Amino acid sequence: MKSMIHEILPVGQLQCNCSILGDEITREAIVVDPGDDISDIEAILAKHQLTVKMIVITHAHIDHIGGAAKLKKITGAPVIMNPKDQELYDALAIQAGWLGMETPEQTTIDTPAKEGDTLRFGDYAMHILHTPGHTQGSTCLYLPAERTLIAGDTLFRDSIGRTDLPGGDGRKILASIKTKLLVLPEDTEVICGHGPNTTIGREAKRNPFLRGL
Repeated sequence: MKSMIHEILPVGQLQCNCSILGDEITREAIVVDPGDDISDIEAILAKHQLTVKMIVITHAHIDHIGGAAKLKKITGAPVIMNPKDQELYDALAIQAGWLGMETPEQTTIDTPAKEGDTLRFGDYAMHILHTPGHTQGSTCLYLPAERTLIAGDTLFRDSIGRTDLPGGDGRKILASIKTKLLVLPEDTEVICGHGPNTTIGREAKRNPFLRGL
């Protein structure tokens, strides 16, 4: 029985969890949130002999999107992001200033990530969930057959995404989690944007930010 290739690589100074997902038969891959350390991402792609079909961005904070232009240049793969985060992406230089780092190269967004769209690589299907709150265009990516959710910075183990940065909205993030994420099967594994994995069931029961939802 074949299994999906899924490597999680913490990248950049904020250790964003970049996901490299691949089909071991077709060798088609999707890279989610290539924030930095593109040479390390390339090494994983080469190890598994993967061809990047799409670069998907959960939201336009620099630690998640900073390496997208570089990876697109290397692979030729289109970049997919919710257009509500375009303004945030256009402020990449301001974001770099917050962190005291050089401004990375910017690229065009080739395809809008829209609620209900399905992205396919090989035999695998990934559904786009628009989950505003951390940013206006924040999205999560759900693979139903694998019971896996790539949550970006919407949901963390014992926490939720911060909402005090431009585009953040505390009420919206709780509504997104309640209506889009907590309805998923309890055993769904959650790959968070930073830090350790968790499950939907665990966060529904134990996450202090979700009490009362």
